[in-house]
Amino acid sequence: MCDNAMLMKTCQPIEPGTPPITGHELEHLISHTAGWEVEDGVLTKIFQFEDHYQTLAFVNAVAWVSHREDHHPEMLVGYNTCLVSYSTHTVGGLSENDFICAANVDHLVGD
Repeated sequence: MCDNAMLMKTCQPIEPGTPPITGHELEHLISHTAGWEVEDGVLTKIFQFEDHYQTLAFVNAVAWVSHREDHHPEMLVGYNTCLVSYSTHTVGGLSENDFICAANVDHLVGD
């Protein structure tokens, strides 16, 4: 399930020196991202598909979101899975941009 409020937002440039999201704000944001997990300052989710064609179609759709938002994930692609990982290098952890993109990616697959 994606967070509709996050779908209404777009990624914004982040000033160097901005701290990563932590504490209550992080807990609040992760509570609205079904299936996503945070570990070591990285937001991740594994997406499953029926075959390699669907997986690659998803990867291309994520690339479109990444280009539009100018915020790019790491992706590990398998035959019928794709691990998507977001973090914001500028802050050395998570920013709101990561959660905006996670919501958009979930929206691609109807989560």
